[in-house]
Amino acid sequence: MIRAKAILDSNSNYKAFSITGHAEYAEHGSDIVCASVSVLVINTGNAIEQLTNTNFEATQEDNMINFIFKEPPDEKSKLLMDAMILGLNEIQKSYGKKYLKLETEKISGGN
Repeated sequence: MIRAKAILDSNSNYKAFSITGHAEYAEHGSDIVCASVSVLVINTGNAIEQLTNTNFEATQEDNMINFIFKEPPDEKSKLLMDAMILGLNEIQKSYGKKYLKLETEKISGGN
């Protein structure tokens, strides 16, 4: 299962996003759930880096990606993150929480 988690502050600003695991929907190389999630997440990170002024740190290891925002995301970054979350929600609806579980957590305090 892929576990995705968005962390927002009390002002609904994204603080962090993490994703880990594998969907195990199909064999390696044929897993459309993993491929879809990977494209959404990697493209969002690339778009924030290249198309916005938001300062964030991204790390990637074997089956884990983390974004940590060092400041509140600008409007473009927020829109890109909202679009990614929308896409992940749609994948979760289509294929089920057995393959992708998306969580959102609100923490106290603003940036």
